[in-house]
Amino acid sequence: MSVHADRLTLPPVRLPSEAELAREALAAPLLAHAVRLARWAGPKTLVDADGELVAEQLPAAAEELGLGDAGGTWAEGDGEALAGEAWRIAVDTGLVEVNVGEDGRAADGGDGADDADDAADGGAVAATVSAGAALKAVASGSPKDVLALWLDALDAVFADATAPVLEDLTSAVGDDGEIDFDALDWDPEAEAEFLEGVLGNLYQLTVRDESTSGDASAPVPLPALAASMIVPEDMDEPTDDVLEQVSDAMIRLDDQFRVLEPVGLVAYTPVDEALMADVDDPGEMPLSEEDVARYGLVTLTPLGLYGIRTRMLAAGVDAPLVGDLAERDARGLLDGIAHFPERAGREETERWLAGREPATAASELLDAARGTDPEAPLRRLNCQQALALVGAPAEPSVRAVLDDRELGGLARVWLAELGTGAPVPPPSADMVFWLTVDTIAAQLDAEGEPDELQELVEGLVGRHAGFFEEAWRVDHPATADVLEAVGRLHPDRALAKEARKAAFRARSRHMG
Repeated sequence: MSVHADRLTLPPVRLPSEAELAREALAAPLLAHAVRLARWAGPKTLVDADGELVAEQLPAAAEELGLGDAGGTWAEGDGEALAGEAWRIAVDTGLVEVNVGEDGRAADGGDGADDADDAADGGAVAATVSAGAALKAVASGSPKDVLALWLDALDAVFADATAPVLEDLTSAVGDDGEIDFDALDWDPEAEAEFLEGVLGNLYQLTVRDESTSGDASAPVPLPALAASMIVPEDMDEPTDDVLEQVSDAMIRLDDQFRVLEPVGLVAYTPVDEALMADVDDPGEMPLSEEDVARYGLVTLTPLGLYGIRTRMLAAGVDAPLVGDLAERDARGLLDGIAHFPERAGREETERWLAGREPATAASELLDAARGTDPEAPLRRLNCQQALALVGAPAEPSVRAVLDDRELGGLARVWLAELGTGAPVPPPSADMVFWLTVDTIAAQLDAEGEPDELQELVEGLVGRHAGFFEEAWRVDHPATADVLEAVGRLHPDRALAKEARKAAFRARSRHMG
């Protein structure tokens, strides 16, 4: 699965239990209808060699589903067509098994064969139908079995969503009646990759909203989702060509989300067709805030979160689950929460601490925070925040590292914030400068270079006269990188120039 993200590590997602997800899966209209047709089918059910119901069988299938002439229950449409879709899912997922003899005649040779022969006389290939092994999972399988069945259904629906539209297929039919796939402007791999990327971005937006605000149910406007795949991040104002690509993507995604909704992956408010009809040029579609809802809104359901996360994990993407870090060691926790939003990182830390004795946990966190690797500064920052959750029981462990070169500065800051009143020895000048470099390095790793970091840089540099004259000597692996960042971020041109000179001296010292 392709995920358009700065980092492949996503915040943890909160999912219902497997039992709840299994109930949602069986309630999804498309799978529910597929199960019902699998139970309805029997030896006299007539299908063709591809396993699809013959035309004469579709009215009875639609009636069985309560569709009849009234249209679909999950979308407005032809009841027989919707019954045909549900039947295809039943076949694709193994809810029903189609048996075809080697000569095209029914495999069982019984009454079903006679009926199939009659169908063959009318143009259908002889075949019989029996209950598939997957049907047992519905009646007596575990929630995991049901979810495996649903994932098979999702795979089938995903393939349908990325297939060429009917109009394109019709235009590509040759004189011999066969579809000329070479004539289609359709790349199946590119189509699949694009939709995977869209769903990956939708997952990202959903879990980040939940991790930062606690609300994972806010719908995402279709224009914003399409733009996330098309518009380059460094493009301030999209060109007409880019806007036209976004518009084309929206039209295609509207069709695809209509296909994906019945399987329970998303809740979707389609594009207002009347609004689309008023637009002569798709590249001129307005994307104002008041109109955006009319261009489609999509929400990833809890079942959808489960499904996309499963596909991500299969593709090697790190898509953690809330609570995954609770059983890891302290290093695993600090590395795991490295780029989580604050709320998600705090919750994971609280879960980790809940199963441990506070003083022991504090010692383990401090040990894990040591290191000279590029990720170490951020580990120390997260360690300090984790120790704040431990509180006073961590004090003995923290005082034990006051003389530690890497942890001594962190320890003094933490003890000052704790405010026990017990004396804390002042840091040496070397420790102050080392902590300053370490703090900026951690923030650079965590946040990049936002405005807040510029304020931090101004504050830290401003506290120490002659900062750059001393800073380049600091024996910290990130010294040169930090000084270069200060040169980019500091608003005072003269100080920025000093920072760049200091960075050069730091690199020269290291090379020497």
